[in-house]
Amino acid sequence: MAFSGLTDGISRGIEGAGATLSETFLDTTLRLGVTGLSRAGKTVFITALVANLLQRGRMPQFKAQAEGRIDAVYLQPQPDVTLPRFDYEGHLAALTGDAPRWPASTRAISELRLSFRVRPSGLFASWKSPRTLHLDIVDYPGEWLLDLGLLDQSYDQWSDATLARLAKRPEAADFIAFARAEDGALRLDEGRLRALSDSFTAYLTAARDAGRVDVTPGRFLLPGDLAGSPVLTFAPLPKPAHTPRACLWREMERRFEAYKSRVVRPFFRDHFARIDRQIVLIDVLGAIHQGPRAVEDLRRTMADVLASFRPGRNGWLTGLLGGRRVERILFAATKADHLHHEQHPALTAITAALLAEAKSRADFSGARTEALSLASLRATVEETALRDGESLPAVRGTLLATGKPAVMYPGLLPADPARLLSPAREGAEAWLDADYDLMAFAPARLTLKPGEGPPHIRLDRAVQFLIGDRL
Repeated sequence: MAFSGLTDGISRGIEGAGATLSETFLDTTLRLGVTGLSRAGKTVFITALVANLLQRGRMPQFKAQAEGRIDAVYLQPQPDVTLPRFDYEGHLAALTGDAPRWPASTRAISELRLSFRVRPSGLFASWKSPRTLHLDIVDYPGEWLLDLGLLDQSYDQWSDATLARLAKRPEAADFIAFARAEDGALRLDEGRLRALSDSFTAYLTAARDAGRVDVTPGRFLLPGDLAGSPVLTFAPLPKPAHTPRACLWREMERRFEAYKSRVVRPFFRDHFARIDRQIVLIDVLGAIHQGPRAVEDLRRTMADVLASFRPGRNGWLTGLLGGRRVERILFAATKADHLHHEQHPALTAITAALLAEAKSRADFSGARTEALSLASLRATVEETALRDGESLPAVRGTLLATGKPAVMYPGLLPADPARLLSPAREGAEAWLDADYDLMAFAPARLTLKPGEGPPHIRLDRAVQFLIGDRL
């Protein structure tokens, strides 16, 4: 029996190595992770990305397309039959119908495979056959990404850090009062434990609705089939002087550790650790609109997020042996169509400065990183607005709430990012000399020519950075 198991294992190893060698030397597969924090627009990004790769008339900065080397791009069945397929067709129909609407946000992990047949370039191009690149797009909620930071924390450390961070947040006042009044040394009472967990979950929901980015544990908001289970029933508590067996604090600690081992680690092992390239979508304009504290929360969160990546350079041998590292990371500020193009350089500079700490960590580890501002699907047109006799660069679109047209001038972003980041780091309550407006626009009704994907801003530059070198 043992010998049979051993030979079966060797056979499977040889078959796996053969499949990997076939993929290494014939077709190539690249896994692109797409994530972002709340309201960053992951679903719209993937839908617009696929649509513009299938119909590439609006992709001039995509080098392989500009050079005429792409013979075909087509959707294929995804390789992982255990994952839901990203509903590209349904989301595209929502965005391009007679009454266009934004699709529902990401609720779980999903995948889509897009294959490129590309003619080779270079001196001996005429001697080579076209080759195929399979792009596996993996969509997962940003809240799950934040959970990876829990792996390096004990329950005691996580509780202290979480309670300290929440102490200054008005939406957390009820939970903080509840948690501070609780004696974790008392014997476990399941009703009391669940009440604490429900109060903590209510805070997380309110924080997400308020635009907070550091809402973790993420599965509390996206529980799926784990809803109501003990692994999603815990909360941060101050550590009592004594923690006897069967006390409330110890049970909270046990469930926190189970969350890491049963929820977070499987996601890292099965999905996240296999990613080659990554784009992180960020609603920078939304944070600026909310004020200095939101900007500082975003800066700190993104610095913590990058610690979850394993940036570095992939060689063919590391891929063969299964040791993958993220080679390229793109930090993209979304909703660039809410600004006139004159302000796009300032938004990009603010994004780069906001992520300077996180970016330097990745660069130091060998990964190539870049900051960019983009709009996956352009919902506005540019316009000049008059205010007090002054011409202002503005945009015009259809308001999501009312369906009526509106012109927006969001305010002048500073050319020097320190004008925003410095007061944010210092804990300022509001911007001293400016207000930044933000409106929610509905998608515009589209009339597309044959061969054209939906209108966008710099989506082609994002694609070139993420996969252009492999084509």
